[in-house]
Amino acid sequence: MLVTAAILAALAALAGWLLGLQGDAVFWRDPPPRRLVAAAAIVLAWLALTVAVLLRERRRRRRAAAGACVPSSSITSTAAPILVAYASQTGFAEQLAAQTLESLAAAGAAARLLPLSELDAAQLAGAERVLFVVSTTGEGDPPDGAIAFVSTVMDDAPALSPLRYGLLALGDSEYVNFCGFGRRLDAWLRRCGATPLFDAVEVDNGEEGALRHWQHHLALLTGHADLPDWSPPQYGRWRLAERILMNPGSAGDPCFHLALVPTEPGASWQAGDIAEIGPRNAAAEVARVLAERGLDAQAPVRTGDGAATLAAVLAASRLPASDEATGAAPQALVDGLQPLPHREYSIASLPADGAVHLLIRQMRRPDGTLGIGTGWLTEHAPLGATIALRTRSNSNFHAPPDARPLILVGNGTGLAGLRALLKERVAAGRRRNWLVFGERNAAHDWYYRDEIEAWHATGGIERLDLAFSRDQPGRVYVQQRLREAADALRDWVGQGASVYVCGSLEGMAPGVEAALLDTLGRERFDRLAIEGRYRRDVY
Repeated sequence: MLVTAAILAALAALAGWLLGLQGDAVFWRDPPPRRLVAAAAIVLAWLALTVAVLLRERRRRRRAAAGACVPSSSITSTAAPILVAYASQTGFAEQLAAQTLESLAAAGAAARLLPLSELDAAQLAGAERVLFVVSTTGEGDPPDGAIAFVSTVMDDAPALSPLRYGLLALGDSEYVNFCGFGRRLDAWLRRCGATPLFDAVEVDNGEEGALRHWQHHLALLTGHADLPDWSPPQYGRWRLAERILMNPGSAGDPCFHLALVPTEPGASWQAGDIAEIGPRNAAAEVARVLAERGLDAQAPVRTGDGAATLAAVLAASRLPASDEATGAAPQALVDGLQPLPHREYSIASLPADGAVHLLIRQMRRPDGTLGIGTGWLTEHAPLGATIALRTRSNSNFHAPPDARPLILVGNGTGLAGLRALLKERVAAGRRRNWLVFGERNAAHDWYYRDEIEAWHATGGIERLDLAFSRDQPGRVYVQQRLREAADALRDWVGQGASVYVCGSLEGMAPGVEAALLDTLGRERFDRLAIEGRYRRDVY
């Protein structure tokens, strides 16, 4: 691209010189010598040929990239390939799209890369899943490579109801229309009936935390939670101060309240933010790997962060299989390890509480063993243990800055993010809050019940609707409660209410969106989304 630009600039300069045009210069008064004109013509012809060859090669490479798929030998899913479409101005979005493709390939998912300029309405209508990676230029403008897509595809409204999509929007918050093109694309896709796989991830100046959040969604999308981080978080040291089982006797998996206290000053976050956790392997698993290889747990090794013991590095790394790296010396073993990827959890508290509170349900693998993240936090880490943690701003889920009504909808451990928002609103005296919460049984799964009922009794929560699905013969869910309260829902939204949804991506989130759409109608629902009054933290 730089070579092409240089050649074109040389052509322009040479043409200007031949015509006597530079600044305010005028044409030659006398005709130039014929030999000079002939020489210039030869140079121009050579340069034109060079440009043509370079442009053809560039088109060939882009066509190759567009048609590139993950090798079939690595594909474990029978689903149609995931299309990764990008629009880049400086090349950063294209780089991230390529990394996205690599992550999908590592998870065994079929995927294909395509520049947005080569995507048309027919391809979109025929796709099942598309991941968009797009940048914004200037004051909300699309990249040059997306202009054709905007004029030929986005000027229309094709029916895209079968399409599910994810969006990574790059921008710079120094500009008024931050991520303007990404937001415009998101609104257009929704208007055409496409369904988001998850909320758009907006990246301010390449912020690594937002990019890790995108990777978190890729892991959920592919079902591979062990995808390596593109850039590991810079964790702080926190102490596990409290762990309480919240649902004894529940028909569901155990759910725990955790309190983690910072060991260093300066920790800060706000309602809606995320805790990034650096998980660790169970001590028994580390001991097994060491015993299989006859290695000393205290053997000193070198890492990128300095010196450490072999056991400490193994605890924070993906453990090798029993037949992998057998016989390797401690340093050779460490050199071949990958760090465990981070885990993300919604924060359920405010800094005034003195600790990050988490509400976490144990997750189990198909073989019955605990997942790395939930296993570490809910069982393997002893009370008082040091936890690697970093808080990350999640501005998309921050509470409105004013006292407008707020409708909070969630199920299960999604109550964590809603609890923090309620804490903040109640503390600020903003009492127009409507909570819709669902779980299995009120007797076992009514998390933070005393606290929430106290807020309701004192007016901190104006309206409370509960959906305990198994407390009656017919199953009841939060989306049903919204439909039953359709008149109130329309009234609150008409008064300027924002709707915040937190909880499971499968089942609950699309059910709530369908209830909102049916109750409010397409025009009001779209306006809710475009105005930033419909926000989700779903997983």
